[in-house]
Amino acid sequence: MKLLSLVLVNLGRNKRRTILTLLSVTFAIFLYCALGGVLDTLAESIKVGSETGLVTRNKISLVFPLPLSYRDRIAAVPGVKRVSVSNWFGGRDPNDPHNFFAQLGVDAATYMPLYRNAAFMSEQTACVVGEALFKRMKWKLGQTVPINGTIYPGSWEFTIRAVYRAKRKSFGEENLLFHWKYLDQHGMGGRALVGIYVLELSDPARASAITREVDAMFENSAAATRTETERAFQAGFISMYGNVPFVLRVIGLAVVFAILLVAANTMAMAIRERTSEIGVLKTLGFEHGTIFRLVLIEAAVITLGGGALGALSAKLLIEGSHFNAMGFLPPMTVRWSTVTAGVGMAVLIGAVSGLIPAWQASRLRIVQALRPAE
Repeated sequence: MKLLSLVLVNLGRNKRRTILTLLSVTFAIFLYCALGGVLDTLAESIKVGSETGLVTRNKISLVFPLPLSYRDRIAAVPGVKRVSVSNWFGGRDPNDPHNFFAQLGVDAATYMPLYRNAAFMSEQTACVVGEALFKRMKWKLGQTVPINGTIYPGSWEFTIRAVYRAKRKSFGEENLLFHWKYLDQHGMGGRALVGIYVLELSDPARASAITREVDAMFENSAAATRTETERAFQAGFISMYGNVPFVLRVIGLAVVFAILLVAANTMAMAIRERTSEIGVLKTLGFEHGTIFRLVLIEAAVITLGGGALGALSAKLLIEGSHFNAMGFLPPMTVRWSTVTAGVGMAVLIGAVSGLIPAWQASRLRIVQALRPAE
């Protein structure tokens, strides 16, 4: 306890420098954990899909549609209980083009079979929106929402008839779901094309066999298919982010390395200013190992305190605010493993930044330490 008291006294000698260094470490670890939270969120998004539900898409790419005529043939495969359709719309908010949220045209009767909102089911332009989106946009039930089409040009209007709440946070509540028939009639000219088929299985044990059977049916057609589990489909969709995870890791490590240099420079300055005091401590009988631990603990208190504050702030603030990068991500998650990694990174910063100054201070000779400055 006496050693810790001495450390705290030393840290209080230059309060401004100590506080600024601590805040620098706090910000660096906060950013490191926030970037890690993006990776955590992408990983959680993959878990939205199940291993028993299947998705059928165009074999070439997700951007190419499939004929609606495939639906009945897929539904006839033994083990398939229900087949629904979904199509990406990709519109923009006319009032704010940067305000992104997903819009999907779906077959409501099969995509939401338990839904019994009569107004939505009977009205072609009706839509269902996520609760988070509904609150963020300050919409009201019955309100007409205009959206400018991009893939399907034109000005589209949707009437909000219901609000849904996601059972899984990673599914997201920033979506707008509307009738696929409305899209087909007014955007596709009645060509009856769909983005993907969503298969619900009556016998999940046959998932692998159903996958092969569905793809074999359309192997030689103009639009060959690729059928996979919902989780695999979601993982493939996430992979479209490309090297974003690698870039985020590099940025996070670069920030940590920069703060490492700042912390090391701070400790070096502090030890140089207290050279004579270290000489006095050695004169009083403090051993080399004690001086070494004293300096190392001083570095650890600053970095560990700042790191813990930054890591916990990332966890509490990001999850507490339901931050979702303006709709590009589901509400972000920062795993405790990421928080632990952030704290561990702070410990590493403290150890590395304090190691050399601690070694130099412990090896300092009394005569050199007490020599008057020239």
